[in-house]
Amino acid sequence: MTVTALDSSSALVLIDLQNAIINAPTVPYTGSEVVARAVELARAFHEHRAPVVLVRVTARADGSDAAPGRSEIPSRPGGLPEGWDVIVDDLAGHPDDITVTKRTWGAFHGTDLDLQLRRRGVTQIVLAGLTTSIGVESTARAAHEHGYHVTLATDAMADLDVRAHRNSIERIFPLLGQTGHTTEIIEMLARTLN
Repeated sequence: MTVTALDSSSALVLIDLQNAIINAPTVPYTGSEVVARAVELARAFHEHRAPVVLVRVTARADGSDAAPGRSEIPSRPGGLPEGWDVIVDDLAGHPDDITVTKRTWGAFHGTDLDLQLRRRGVTQIVLAGLTTSIGVESTARAAHEHGYHVTLATDAMADLDVRAHRNSIERIFPLLGQTGHTTEIIEMLARTLN
């Protein structure tokens, strides 16, 4: 796990750090630990005037905007609590942040994320958030396919299943970009953007 470079036009993209999701029983880090590291990353990007994107997932109560198709595991029955899709307070409220709302696993499909990044000249994204094998991996795959350099902050993400988390980090992410820890990425960002 080594980050060898960050482009001077990098953006931080944080996936699904919202009220209901951060309280899920995640491993190897808790939602609170992931948020704390995401806050560190966001602070560093803000200090260097680099874009920060907060991605949130939402859905209509009746499921009418969900991705179609059959699956072996059906959607969760019943409604979600009020405010479940709100970005956590520790990350919300910075006036320059970009908020992207998605309705599928990945942050590119059906959103303006690519447009927001390209308008700002972004060539590389640093990804973190929840969950590793679903939202983060889906976004990393699409970012790679869109031609972005991808860096994944592996200590700022977690999953509901440790095997799924490990599979993403050990087998999938090295094919899509470079992985590193929060402090390593922040140090690289300081060297790149100073």
